[in-house]
Amino acid sequence: MDKFIITGGNKLAGNVKISGAKNAILPIMTAALLAKGKSIFHNVPHLNDIKMMAHVLRVLGARVEYENETLSIDSTHADYYEAPYELVSKMRASIYVLGPLLARCGKARVSFPGGCAIGTRPVDLHLKVMEALGAEIEIDHGYINAVCKNLKGAKIRFEKVSVGATANAIMAAVLANGITDLYNVAKEPEIGDLINCLILMGAKIDGKDTSHLLITGVEELLPIETEMMPDRIEAGTFLIAGAITGSRISISNCVPEHIQSLIDRLVQAGCKLNIEEKRIEIIPPKKILPVDIVTYPYPDFPTDLQAQFMALMCLAEGESRIEDTIFPDRLMHVAELNRLDADISLEKHVAIVNGVNSLSGAMVMATDLRASAALVLAGLAADGETTISRIYHIDRGYDKIEAKLQKLGADIKRIKG
Repeated sequence: MDKFIITGGNKLAGNVKISGAKNAILPIMTAALLAKGKSIFHNVPHLNDIKMMAHVLRVLGARVEYENETLSIDSTHADYYEAPYELVSKMRASIYVLGPLLARCGKARVSFPGGCAIGTRPVDLHLKVMEALGAEIEIDHGYINAVCKNLKGAKIRFEKVSVGATANAIMAAVLANGITDLYNVAKEPEIGDLINCLILMGAKIDGKDTSHLLITGVEELLPIETEMMPDRIEAGTFLIAGAITGSRISISNCVPEHIQSLIDRLVQAGCKLNIEEKRIEIIPPKKILPVDIVTYPYPDFPTDLQAQFMALMCLAEGESRIEDTIFPDRLMHVAELNRLDADISLEKHVAIVNGVNSLSGAMVMATDLRASAALVLAGLAADGETTISRIYHIDRGYDKIEAKLQKLGADIKRIKG
């Protein structure tokens, strides 16, 4: 397996262009099943998760091509309705095919999803939504079997905010008969991008960027050509890279308001930020101040930046407390950061981070996508050499991260294994 070797201590300088958002692209890829014909998406990064979703769509009968950050999906003959275990077990986002398959084929057989090992990530909310829209659900030997000849609009209130279940509900409802009222929906920008694409296809959706969506079903949707939104998590990761290495860098092709919660915490930590429409420059502080964070659904602090921010707090002057309410078990990076001489202890689901003067390079292991990014950031700031194994995790969500960091002046190289 590939690994990263990082020699820490280099100052970074320059600009990073942020890639398209993985978490927006994945559900939009499955939404292409709803419109027979060829849809084209630009600003699509080269990521393992996107390649895996392309495989899933090909198994369903779609023709998928990717070249120069442009993805085309021709769903004309996508009439197969089973997403097999061999593919779905490798990526939890494969559950996004459930709603589109039900809407298009009237039935779906989808294996329970896999992906990062950061908690149970139950699919119960997805199933309850499909049942509310009229589907009959049966669990059979690790597969979800769903059948419904005609989905019907319904009033649905989510018992907890779920990005995945919100996306599946929207994609199922746009072709359902009648009106669907969705309450307590996720407001993440990636949901907004999905809604934008569906409206372009001809869907009728009111309430974008609010917790209440009103969807009037239509008879058909048409293929589209559009550009994907930039990745707010990648944007945040690179801003933290500037802060943790004491470097003045900038990011472009970003939407500052999408990461306002991080910007606020970076300012509290002592950073200064120059913000333009699609560009942010970070000016690091002379000393990093401790900041407590608790993750919540958007627009609050995102769970996908929790690990990276924890890496920054390892070098703060004082104690910070970090709690993840979205995935309380998403703390496996704590042990690996401590191998780099961080001082982090756990009290139930809260990480107590006591800042240290410096981190020391060591051999560490990535445990999930965002944890691997946190280890890269810590390695950039650490004294000496850090070796990070199992970096296939980072390839799921960051397009050529080592090349982008090298361009900024980081000493990081990939060793093929």
